[in-house]
Amino acid sequence: MRNVSTGGLLQSYIVTPKELSEALSKNAPTKISTAPRIIPLCAAWFLPNDPQGRTGRKVFDAKRIPSARFFDIDAVKDPDSPYPHMLPAEEGFAQAMSELGIKKDDQLVVYDTQELGIFSAPRVGWTLRVFGHPNVHVLNNFRLWVEQGLPTETGEDSSAATSQSKYPTPIINPEMVINFRGVREIVKDYGKEGSEGVQILDARSPGRFAGTEPEPRPGLSNGHMPGSINVPLPEILDPHTKAFLPAEELRKVFASKGVDPTKEIVTTCGTGVMAAALETALNEANFGPSDDRRVYDGSWTEWAQRVTEREGLIKKI
Repeated sequence: MRNVSTGGLLQSYIVTPKELSEALSKNAPTKISTAPRIIPLCAAWFLPNDPQGRTGRKVFDAKRIPSARFFDIDAVKDPDSPYPHMLPAEEGFAQAMSELGIKKDDQLVVYDTQELGIFSAPRVGWTLRVFGHPNVHVLNNFRLWVEQGLPTETGEDSSAATSQSKYPTPIINPEMVINFRGVREIVKDYGKEGSEGVQILDARSPGRFAGTEPEPRPGLSNGHMPGSINVPLPEILDPHTKAFLPAEELRKVFASKGVDPTKEIVTTCGTGVMAAALETALNEANFGPSDDRRVYDGSWTEWAQRVTEREGLIKKI
């Protein structure tokens, strides 16, 4: 996988609660320690139409891994874009990391909420990799962390505010991202003789994909891109724990959808959050070369506002 170090106490991109707990116990900070820190990074996020009105910050304050920092994906984004979760500029990313007190050599383990399981953590993990952070992992997952009786803490966190750093301005990796223009070319070429046959995987629910249930953002058309393949997020997760399925089961899911591991893959969803979970699952399954996978940052929220059914670029079934 691009931009993922296997150095330090954690050896794989996806880590278990036991692996993280043991690594944290061996990485307890001291005044004389020079070892890179292991920092849990909470990526909690809920859809804007969450029926219980939950927010990432609320659940972070209610229960979190001790010493965790909160990465707010609604704040660490391009502030000038009309779309919800577009990547920030390099300077904006560096500022956000500095305000979180994160250093370039920190080993970061991103995790989700107990309530939802795997959802938004892969997006933050992907963002960190896009900006070249050298040591990134995703916890599989916080629900299991809690169920296994591992330590948590509660209350407002002030650790980031008291330990700000000077994170260097990174260089974005454009090969991990695809923009609207690139996706539009793929969709318009779909089915044409001589086209490259790039596959678009959509992580939204079957109803949103088919156009039979509304999008969570009012006024946004539902449906899907012509030729795209629906791989709903729940199908790559264990139904009870909401953790990623084992690699072999993930391979079976992608194969059952007709995904070809020899062809380039673009992942998409509503705003680029669940799309990153698909990208992570493809990596965990070793399903095709990582260099042939890109995330559509704007995803359906951008697509549905820039194309129309009349153009033939939105399909409903």
